[in-house]
Amino acid sequence: MEPTQKKGTISTIINVIRLSLNGEEQDYTQGSIRKAVFLLAIPMILELSLESVFAVVDMFFVSKLGQNAIATVGLTESVITIVYSIAIGLSTAATAIVARRIGEKDPEAASHAGAQSLMLAMIATIILSLTGMLFASEILALMGASPEVVRDGAIFTRIMLGGSVAIILLFLINGIFRGERVMQLWL
Repeated sequence: MEPTQKKGTISTIINVIRLSLNGEEQDYTQGSIRKAVFLLAIPMILELSLESVFAVVDMFFVSKLGQNAIATVGLTESVITIVYSIAIGLSTAATAIVARRIGEKDPEAASHAGAQSLMLAMIATIILSLTGMLFASEILALMGASPEVVRDGAIFTRIMLGGSVAIILLFLINGIFRGERVMQLWL
């Protein structure tokens, strides 16, 4: 690839990223499907990237507490990744359904889809939170934690998994706002 072609490609990608974040209404039914998918994916990619920073920050803060604390955070974050995956799945589905209804010029159906998504998320959250809180020690043990890590870290794991409602609702509500193109509420 020629240097000028490479520069043009990078410039094009930067312009597409700006376009996805500028908050203007986009008609994704016209033009390239690749560009439309890329524009819709950028906010979710940024959101997930920033979420992974939380694990690093948690590790930094507990690094002074010893090896068991670091092990607990690492193992719990591995399990929380499953919660992130469920949240992203629900968020992506909600974004698609709400955006479709908005594209059909049916805001009432979009609101209904958003409300149904929230109800489904609450059911999933109750199941995940209760399971995580009740079986925190067993989850840590299944992840390969030593008995000392299980003893010292079960409370942290209970709190993190019990608080998964915040993670799921954060992703889902942002997805609903993305679908409705209400950028100032999710960016």
